[in-house]
Amino acid sequence: MQYNFDGYAFDTGTRELRRGAELVSIAPQVFDLLSYLIRNRDRVVTKDELIDAIWNGRAVSDAAVTTRLNVARSAIGDSGNEQRLIRTLPRRGFRFVAPMK
Repeated sequence: MQYNFDGYAFDTGTRELRRGAELVSIAPQVFDLLSYLIRNRDRVVTKDELIDAIWNGRAVSDAAVTTRLNVARSAIGDSGNEQRLIRTLPRRGFRFVAPMK
């Protein structure tokens, strides 16, 4: 499945993220995190849900989740300050909010 947003093409079939014609290199775990957020963009995703989905329920620190989230944001031209595409909702979770084209 391909998702297009903010000049990016995110393809779950080929596991590629592109900005225009340029391939954006991201780690598999970051790709999976982005994929999960995009597929569930109609709702808030909790940290525990991300851990279950991305880390298969293994115990991970909040810092590990935050680090992967920041890398995902950086890969799509977002930041924790701007939160144009991925929003953090304090004490609730995260939501992918970029309009799809």
